[in-house]
Amino acid sequence: MTAMRVTIMEDGPYLVEGWVPLARAEIVVDDNGDAVAWRETGRVDAGESYALCRCGRSGSKPFCDYTHVAIGFDGTETAGHGSFAETAADISGPKLGLMEAPKLCARARFCLRGGGLWHLVERCADPAVRALAIEEAQLCPAGRYVAYAEDGTALEPEFEPSIVLTEDPQKGVSGPVWVRGGVEIVDAEGAPYEIRNRVTLCRCGESKNKPFCDGAHIAAKFREDG
Repeated sequence: MTAMRVTIMEDGPYLVEGWVPLARAEIVVDDNGDAVAWRETGRVDAGESYALCRCGRSGSKPFCDYTHVAIGFDGTETAGHGSFAETAADISGPKLGLMEAPKLCARARFCLRGGGLWHLVERCADPAVRALAIEEAQLCPAGRYVAYAEDGTALEPEFEPSIVLTEDPQKGVSGPVWVRGGVEIVDAEGAPYEIRNRVTLCRCGESKNKPFCDGAHIAAKFREDG
């Protein structure tokens, strides 16, 4: 059986192989307008392999219909292959630490409650604050944040290997392709990116940190049905 893998095709789609489950989910907000959870809204029967649109212009979204060829899409990967640990800042607090790589931010906004995740970490001697900080870090789809315990153990959520097409109803946009559970991602030249539990890939075509999402879908008002 083919291993689960996402291959970035040169100036083309994301080629997904290995029977990777494909689902849909949306950001849930509370009465204060804060992002607090993910809600799965359905599963897509995609098969053993499928190609997901990367240029944002396919007429068959989320799947590729070769529009990238007609529009001359430039999908040049600019993110580089540095590891998360090499690029992340380390924020230490009582009872909890936090690794943060801002350039991976997908603008999902789970980190804003309670004055901001980075400030919560500084007050983690309080068990309730610590629990909220861990929750916010784990909800981040892009893996911008990784909370870790006093012994250095990463506090990661458990995911089945899968891909999720995200939606942001509050902003009225479709979000990135959320790759979960350690699915391998390979660049257009065949070099693998660091395997991580949580990664978001651009699907509006506008990110300046390709192949990863940088939140450009919000400014671009990208919608899958648009």
